[in-house]
Amino acid sequence: MPQIPGTDIVTSSLGLGGNVFGWSADEAASFDVLDAFADAGGTMIDTADVYAAWLGTEGGESETIIGKWMAARGNRGKMIIATKVGSAPGYDNLQPGTIRGALERSLTRLQTDYVDVYYAHYDRPDPLVDTMATFDALVREGKVRSIAASNYSAARLAEALDISADHGWNPYSALQPEYSLLERTVYDTELAPLCVARGLGTFPYYGLARGYLTGKYRLGGPAVDSVRAQGTAQYVNDNGERVLAVLEQVADGHAVPMASVALAWLSTRPAVIAPLASARTVDQLSDLLPAMGLTLTSEEIHALNLVSSTT
Repeated sequence: MPQIPGTDIVTSSLGLGGNVFGWSADEAASFDVLDAFADAGGTMIDTADVYAAWLGTEGGESETIIGKWMAARGNRGKMIIATKVGSAPGYDNLQPGTIRGALERSLTRLQTDYVDVYYAHYDRPDPLVDTMATFDALVREGKVRSIAASNYSAARLAEALDISADHGWNPYSALQPEYSLLERTVYDTELAPLCVARGLGTFPYYGLARGYLTGKYRLGGPAVDSVRAQGTAQYVNDNGERVLAVLEQVADGHAVPMASVALAWLSTRPAVIAPLASARTVDQLSDLLPAMGLTLTSEEIHALNLVSSTT
């Protein structure tokens, strides 16, 4: 089982994204997905206080559902819960008061007295020294087990790590970047080298390229009825088809869904702890779960590396 560097937090090799809970998956459907994920050995659940504020709410729907589910199942101690601060309406900064206030709201919704991983959701112009001091204090108070960054540039991540080191504070232990077979440049050239050098792990999101790497979206194929369809349009081209062809070949060789191969490939990449992926139904989740037990051969990894390096 993978472990977040510098911590005693051990996670499943696949993380379940909670962005769909309370949005495209209602409470009952969310409970079904969460049950199936836990039954398969999954422990890492990733959410944010802003999910799903795009519906016109104040956010927190996802956290509320996860909290109800853990309370109903009595399994809080078995799950690794990651949530985020810095994007919800009225809490869209990383000032000390905002961080503390948002955390208390998240803890209430999650029905817990601590979170395992607390992310700065996006980099903000607030002074990093104030942000890192507050995060450190929350770790020392036991309300947060580890702190992490999401959507940070390499330069700002390095600055945050330097500030924590200079003050003897708890540093960011993980990064959540966008990374997939179709989005490699920034991670491979900037973020991964820094994370390896500074001892951070990563939890990539959009590992399925917004659903494109499931194989449902094909050049010249039928339209797909999905809330993600618009986001995948950028990949429906000749380059995308070349990646899908190799992905499909590898998947057929293991008799697993293409999505699980795309996620398993991520797990072979530098600094990756576990990829994140979401599912609004148990059927969708079943395409992801084989990634947790899938080992790709060196030849398969090379083929995927080669075809995706040109996209």
